[in-house]
Amino acid sequence: MEIMKAGTRASRLASTDYFTGRVWQDTVIEAPAPARVRVLRVTFEPGARTAWHTHPFGQTLHVLSGAGLIGRRGAAAQVIRPGDTVWIPPGEEHWHGATPEMMMCHLAVQEAEDGRTADWLEHVSEEEYGAIGG
Repeated sequence: MEIMKAGTRASRLASTDYFTGRVWQDTVIEAPAPARVRVLRVTFEPGARTAWHTHPFGQTLHVLSGAGLIGRRGAAAQVIRPGDTVWIPPGEEHWHGATPEMMMCHLAVQEAEDGRTADWLEHVSEEEYGAIGG
């Protein structure tokens, strides 16, 4: 057993290779092998978002605060709010982030395959980001 004490790990600014805008990541857990679970608390400043990406084993998002958007390839983005939980199946191209006017914080839960939790694609265009559905 290992207890990870709060305040012992620094927040890090996410890479602009995979994110648009300022996004902060805090590691919750990176379980040692043979476990594969990885959990991050991710905070998006207004207008910030991920690039398009997929996950080898899928991903679960649980919104903690603010207002966010999640988009999948070929569909308008959907608004997500605190308490909402989203399951993204393995291999589904998607993106997520804050709304233009409000920050959003979520937990991102995924499993690693050979140490890899995501396959990153191109950045989300302003047109794709602005296409919000019901």
